[in-house]
Amino acid sequence: MNPIEVIETEKVFAVLRMQDTEKVKQVINSLYDGGIKVIEIVIETPQTVKVIEDITKLDNRPMIMAGGIITQRQAQIAINSGADVIVSPVFQMNLVRLCKSQKIPLIMTATTPNEAYSAWMARTQLIKISPANPMGGAEYIEDILRPMKFLNVIAAGSIKTDDIPAYLQAGAKAVGIGRALYKDADLTEITKRSIAVCDKVKQFK
Repeated sequence: MNPIEVIETEKVFAVLRMQDTEKVKQVINSLYDGGIKVIEIVIETPQTVKVIEDITKLDNRPMIMAGGIITQRQAQIAINSGADVIVSPVFQMNLVRLCKSQKIPLIMTATTPNEAYSAWMARTQLIKISPANPMGGAEYIEDILRPMKFLNVIAAGSIKTDDIPAYLQAGAKAVGIGRALYKDADLTEITKRSIAVCDKVKQFK
C-alpha cells in the first residue's frame, strides 16, 4: 500500500510534538508496540529531523509523517531524512509542486470549508482538518462533508480518545491523537493507551 492507503487503513495516527529526541524515540517505540503504525512527528528543531532519519532506517517501524512543514527547504530536509509523508499546517502551492516532483504524498491542513476545497482543488489526496475539536468536533467534520462528500479528510487537534469513533462515523478517513496518548504517562502506560486507541478503530476497518 502507498502511504495514503496506509493512513486510511489504520484509521488512527499519533501526533508527537517533543523536543527531547531520546524521549521521542522511546515514545515512538511504545506507540508502535501498542499498535500505532502511523506517527506524525512535528519538526521543531534540527534534532527532530535526526529522529526521523533514525526511525526510518529501522526494518520494523511505523510510517512517519513529517509535520509542521511550511517551506520548501523544510520539506526537502524532511524528505531527505526519509519521511514517508509531508504534512503542512498551511495551504502552500510551492509545497504541492515540490512534493509532486519528489513523488511524496503531501497532506495540507484546512480549518474552514473554503480552505478544504482549495486544498482539494490542488489535488491534495488527504486534507487534515485541524483544530477539529475546538471547531466543533465530529459535527464540524459532518458539516464540511455534507455538501462536499468528495473530500478525503482526516481530523486532528485536541481530540479525546473516546471521541475517535464519532469522527470516523462523521466521515473522517483517520483521526490524529496527540497528548492524550502520552501526557503524564510512562512508556508502559503509553503502550496501554495505544492498544486502547487501536481497539476503538477495529470496527471501522
